[in-house]
Amino acid sequence: MEGTEFEIYLTDMKTRFTVKTRQLLSFLLLFTTACSQAPAGNEKKADVTNESGQSKRTGPTRPPLDTATYDRLVKALSNNDTTGKWPAKAPYPLPGALLPFNRIVAFYGNLFSKKMGILGEIPKGPMLAKLKSEVAKWQKADPSVPVIPALHYVAVTAQGAPQKDNMYRYRMPFKQIDTILSWAKEINGQVFVDIQVAHSNVKTEVPLLEPYLKMANVHLGIDPEFSLKNGEIPGSKIGTFNPDDINSAIDFLADLVRKNNLPPKILVVHRFTQGMVTGFEQIKKVPEVQIVIDMDGWGPKFLKRSTYLRYIKKEPVQFTGFKLFYHNDTKTGASQFYTPQELLEFTPKPIYIQYQ
Repeated sequence: MEGTEFEIYLTDMKTRFTVKTRQLLSFLLLFTTACSQAPAGNEKKADVTNESGQSKRTGPTRPPLDTATYDRLVKALSNNDTTGKWPAKAPYPLPGALLPFNRIVAFYGNLFSKKMGILGEIPKGPMLAKLKSEVAKWQKADPSVPVIPALHYVAVTAQGAPQKDNMYRYRMPFKQIDTILSWAKEINGQVFVDIQVAHSNVKTEVPLLEPYLKMANVHLGIDPEFSLKNGEIPGSKIGTFNPDDINSAIDFLADLVRKNNLPPKILVVHRFTQGMVTGFEQIKKVPEVQIVIDMDGWGPKFLKRSTYLRYIKKEPVQFTGFKLFYHNDTKTGASQFYTPQELLEFTPKPIYIQYQ
């Protein structure tokens, strides 16, 4: 590893680690339908009667899931796949599901760092304007699926130093998450809180975010790159999640959805190597949680496409995502930055797009 690029409380390993290690890996429909599936906003309170026959409020009711449209949209995402793997087999989601009725375009980063992503790299105003511009590009590229913006915030960051509890991770102050929520509200967007567990684990870190995950517009991201199970320093090697790690997040989210009468949660799992996610067949598929496996590698187009085909398409879970790096993808020229039109040619088509 070159240099000492850790910031106070925050490491910029997304840049430093990829430069070193990923080179070692060869660089490596419809508006009305969307409205009817919206997770929050146009909801009504359900009335039930108690034993005395009095009306009692329970929680929001949502229009029934349009299964015919759901089937049509997931088939369209499979983009004429001939392997039989796509569409991936999964139960229908609960009413209010965002996917596949919408495409999500998200900006990724952390407010303590200008190097972790576009979210935090530039001031709020220009950042939100740039996000809206990317959303518009995707909407133009595929008018059949509404595109909604999101802020994907790294709420737990892996560290190059052990910190007080020797877990090599730092939990962001909740006031920062509050800031992200307020920004998302301005653009009617979704929020993702992302965790890099380092020497901790999913079961410990995710429940601490429950106050936010109980909100209808807040979802979860988990990053196996920084899950080091054998005591390695984050950034010294690529980490891993097994099915138990991922299923623990799914179980927690599903329980929150049931207990709080929420629309389905989205779980984003980052991946760019074979070992980052093991036992994909054992990952649970439940109506309460929609799973996105997000291609997280950077580099020239041919390497990114190869990674997507080998680790995302070949091992289907449910939905797919694709990350674009404003700086790292263009190291060999601006032409290496994928356009929406180009990504829509992929099989399967990504439904979650993340910019870093």
